[in-house]
Amino acid sequence: MLNKKRQLYISNSKDCRSCFKKDQCLAQGTTRRKLYRSEYESVVDEHKRRMEFYGKGKMKQRGALVEHPFGTLKMRAGWQHFLVRGFKKVKGEWSLMNLAYNFTRVLNIIGMKGFKAYCQ
Repeated sequence: MLNKKRQLYISNSKDCRSCFKKDQCLAQGTTRRKLYRSEYESVVDEHKRRMEFYGKGKMKQRGALVEHPFGTLKMRAGWQHFLVRGFKKVKGEWSLMNLAYNFTRVLNIIGMKGFKAYCQ
């Protein structure tokens, strides 16, 4: 398990007097609010901002371009899960699956004769 770093922010209700979201943030009768923020929260926020900017059109395009090879790999291998454990081993297994997929694509595009000619 990854060791996630978090920052703790504590605010007093006095600090929140002028905030227009005070009623949404602080419960009635509480004197302070604790917020935990992950060290990666800024990356997540940036990703959400980009997804809102690009909208659903880009996600549809991604689904059309990228998801097909993943589906093909899963279908071909009967994938439900990785067969090994550990990040390095999973990365190796994924790389082998991609190599086999890409090699098959090359053979389908240029054919066996074209591949033999290229190798010579």
